[in-house]
Amino acid sequence: MSRNKVLRIGLLVVIGVIIARLFCIQILQHDEWSAKAAAQQTLSTVIPAKRGEIYMLDRGEPAAVVMNATVYTVVVDPMMANEEEVAGKLTEILGEKRTAEWSEVFKNKALRYYVVGKNVERGAAEKIAESGLAGVWLQSGTRRVYPEGQLGSTLLGFVNTEGKGQYGVEGAMNEQLAGKDGRLKTVKDVNNVALSIGDDNVKEPAIDGENIVLSIDKNIQYNTEKIIAAKAHELGFANASAIVMDPNSGEILAMADTPGYDPANYGQVESAAAYVNHVVDDPFEPASVCKTFTFAAAADYGLMTPQTTFINNGETFVDGWPIKNAEQGSFLLGSQTMQTAFNYSLNTGSTQALRWLGGDENNINATGRERLYNYYHDRFGLGQETGIELFENTGIVHGPHAEIYGIDSTYANMTFGQNMQVTMLQTAAAFSSVVNGGNFYTPTVVAGKMVNGKFVKNEEKAAARQTVSGGTSGVMREMLYGTRTMWRKNGTDKPGFYIGGKTGTAQVIRDGAYSMDETVATYIGFGGTEGELPQYVIMVRVWEDGKVAGGQAHALPVFNELNKYVMDYLQVRPKAGE
Repeated sequence: MSRNKVLRIGLLVVIGVIIARLFCIQILQHDEWSAKAAAQQTLSTVIPAKRGEIYMLDRGEPAAVVMNATVYTVVVDPMMANEEEVAGKLTEILGEKRTAEWSEVFKNKALRYYVVGKNVERGAAEKIAESGLAGVWLQSGTRRVYPEGQLGSTLLGFVNTEGKGQYGVEGAMNEQLAGKDGRLKTVKDVNNVALSIGDDNVKEPAIDGENIVLSIDKNIQYNTEKIIAAKAHELGFANASAIVMDPNSGEILAMADTPGYDPANYGQVESAAAYVNHVVDDPFEPASVCKTFTFAAAADYGLMTPQTTFINNGETFVDGWPIKNAEQGSFLLGSQTMQTAFNYSLNTGSTQALRWLGGDENNINATGRERLYNYYHDRFGLGQETGIELFENTGIVHGPHAEIYGIDSTYANMTFGQNMQVTMLQTAAAFSSVVNGGNFYTPTVVAGKMVNGKFVKNEEKAAARQTVSGGTSGVMREMLYGTRTMWRKNGTDKPGFYIGGKTGTAQVIRDGAYSMDETVATYIGFGGTEGELPQYVIMVRVWEDGKVAGGQAHALPVFNELNKYVMDYLQVRPKAGE
């Protein structure tokens, strides 16, 4: 075969290969190659949404407590950028703000978009802009600023490095606060400059997040945190929590934990336990404050009044287990009134109320359990979510027919707040309904929104349900007032003011059994003008692992200090003529 013939055949083969390749690219792989071409010709940019700010109320006027500061994200297009030049200049400018290794950035140039720096301050951003680096651009964004420091930290939560809200309001209301990012997609020239023409242009504007106004009063919040921290230290306990709420609307005025943390430096904590909001997300056994609910149920059925009597022997037996009173004074033995049982927090008295609920003087039965559960769970909302705009734990209240050992003794213990797990919020909301005339209001921490610089309040909500009758509510207010007055013989509240409350001291389960060496102290109470419905409800909790805390000795002093402040701040007036 001649050389020319070989060349002709070879040329034909080459042409055939080229034709086949063109057929493959233009026909078989048309969509794939079109997409690659479009990627080289199209600039796609995210338009970040502005995260909504958070406000508290300062005597009714919104005051920002969570704000935004402008920061920048630095993005590199590996295809357009010069690796050596970019690495050299940006390493120096970004410093610790650099989030990527250059070898990774330029490993795959087809990515076209690689974030190399986050939360870059304005000064550094200006230097990057002035450097004129090809394939490098800046995206403006925001960084969360907490100007009040630790104020309301466990309530507010924080925003992580990915821009997502964590814990508290920031986490639970992240979707409303975050808004929705927009998108700009446009044809560009060889210098990466967007062109104003092209059918592929897409612009979706960002939708900024909502600016939320909390019902929290900044002054009450600040002083609540200050008081519980000081009193916990004075009393020798590591932890204390408190909630202040309006019982006639469900609005939360303060929700505090000590210790707290700095949400701007949220990583500087020993463990994630520091982020827990103990008021809403930490169920516990609240102990004898629950006698309020047991007595209310029995009174609402018409089975007892404060003057109704029962026989107290110092202890009573249920399912073969002894239920004893903490107070064993001989003066309490024999026939006693239910007011006395309430004053001295007699477990035998609350157990007797459960028997009466079942229509039996001597035994606990299914009817009694069902009725108590109806009040505890269905009416008062214990053991279920309240509906507040925060992450909350449900806890547990055993059903009346739960298949557990000793269901009757379990329910006897529930009458004084043990063998059950509820949150402070559930307890405070239920207590509010007992003292406000019998209306259960869904708790809320949101008062409204800031829209175009104006405070738009939420509409007032009606009560979610009736828990007890108005008459029963009046009876319970008197019982709560009576027990507080008795225990404050030498420090009675000022005349004309109407303040009532109940202590609780709960044993803690350790290694499957109740410990005698660790207890949690609680106190819940209301305050207002004599002859009127209460204007506020306060609940406090004091505890520390491995320590014994008492409701009377440790929670009551915290309540008293808070009560003085709240009463003065809300300008509660004494009864006319006092």
